[in-house]
Amino acid sequence: MRFAFDDQFDRFDEFDLDRDFPLGDGTADTESVVVCPYCGETVDVGLDPGSGSAQEYVEDCQVCCRPWRVRVEYDGEGKARVTAIPLDD
Repeated sequence: MRFAFDDQFDRFDEFDLDRDFPLGDGTADTESVVVCPYCGETVDVGLDPGSGSAQEYVEDCQVCCRPWRVRVEYDGEGKARVTAIPLDD
């Protein structure tokens, strides 16, 4: 079960994807392309819109195997903005 913090009521409520993360027509980006900040190669990354509208996690480059910090931000229509920065920054 997933939970989201409700600032208006200062309590936790069960996470409701449609209420807490509106996706416009119901489709959200599930993949993106980023450039590795170490080797410069273009890499496809899978995205999980169900993990919320703002995400940050570590993923290794599929080419050079060095880790990056991936930041994903979804807008209200499900369009993802994805950036990869060196893990040591």
